Amino acid sequence: MGIFSGLFRSRDKPTNSYDSPSYSYFFGRSNSGKRVSDRTAMQHTVVYACVRVLSEAIAQLPLHVYQYTENGKERVPMHPLYFLLHDQPNPEMTSFVFRETLMSHLLIYGNAYAQIIRNGRGDVIGLYPLMPDKVKVDRDERNRLIYIYSRYDEANPNFKVQGDIILHQENVLHIPGLGYDGLVGYSPIALAKNAIGISLACEEYGSAFFANGASPSGILEHPGVIKDPAKIRKAWHQAYGSGNAHKVAVLEEGMKYQPISIPNNEAQFLETRKFQVEEIARLYRVPLHMIGDLEHATFSNIEQQSLEFVQYTLDPWLVRWEQSLQKSLLSDSEKGKYFIKFNVEGLLRGDYASRMQGYATARQNGWMSANDIRELEDMNRIPAELGGDLYLCNGSFTKLENAGAFAEKEATTNE
Repeated sequence: MGIFSGLFRSRDKPTNSYDSPSYSYFFGRSNSGKRVSDRTAMQHTVVYACVRVLSEAIAQLPLHVYQYTENGKERVPMHPLYFLLHDQPNPEMTSFVFRETLMSHLLIYGNAYAQIIRNGRGDVIGLYPLMPDKVKVDRDERNRLIYIYSRYDEANPNFKVQGDIILHQENVLHIPGLGYDGLVGYSPIALAKNAIGISLACEEYGSAFFANGASPSGILEHPGVIKDPAKIRKAWHQAYGSGNAHKVAVLEEGMKYQPISIPNNEAQFLETRKFQVEEIARLYRVPLHMIGDLEHATFSNIEQQSLEFVQYTLDPWLVRWEQSLQKSLLSDSEKGKYFIKFNVEGLLRGDYASRMQGYATARQNGWMSANDIRELEDMNRIPAELGGDLYLCNGSFTKLENAGAFAEKEATTNE
């Protein structure tokens, strides 16, 4: 232990916390001039759509506790964690809401935290989300990880005092996103603030354009000298400004109107907005058709894109969830005996015709029974006495070593 303790003391404490200078550098004003934060980013429809798609996908998947057996695995509904994870982690939330909330924290802040409530024996009896922007990760004098939660409201009913509350590692479920030290994740929104900032600036420009009656700014040119230009400007705005678009302008005393703004089509305003949709979707690795952009979608590639979404977008997040849940919630004696896993079979099944064809092949080749298929289709099992658990095989199949046995038998008969 002396060797390891010296090693731990030599390590720097986590610095990727939300009040550190490094993090404040990433959150803030973008190069476009727009300030990007968790609040302003979520007001963008594409960011909101991506966060919603991923959060609801994680929340809707069945989450079970399994036990290793000699034949593989089996569900353990009687395990104390099963009800918390599958149904209700605390009296105030369903499992769907709890997982949706934590996943949205991961996608916005880069970290998800939940307070673990234990009884006197150390068993987990409740899970309550913690706001990531109020949590700071640090180490105590013995180099153990601690979580400092700043509580100055009544959001969490388990804390009776206000101020900075220290929570030990065994009392916090922490799911970190991509980070630099393996302990704390960085916010995807903070790291991509310039891309999101451009999109926010485009939205503001478009809003201002239509607020001014969708008419470009310009110059009122007078052949003579104007004594009170402010009065003329005020009269022009009252007559032809916002709310009075498309009225016929009447110019007196030889005045001329000359627009000076670049038209939207020449400034590639729409093209910029379309590209920023793809840029933000690329940040979260969400297919465009899942956030309502069907420009590049066809009937032949939608299903394949949906399968790729499960394999390459959801799966990494699911592994983060599963390993963090097992690390924080299972006791040392339970690790290696039990495991926690999401069931994604429902998302990978494909269309009805493809499923039935696959089931038929599996049934005829003897590696799926009728009950195996019915469980995947969420149907009741056929009683064993009626053959529901039988594994059948096409009668024409034979062992390779016996492929010529019938010819040898025929030759012997002829002799």
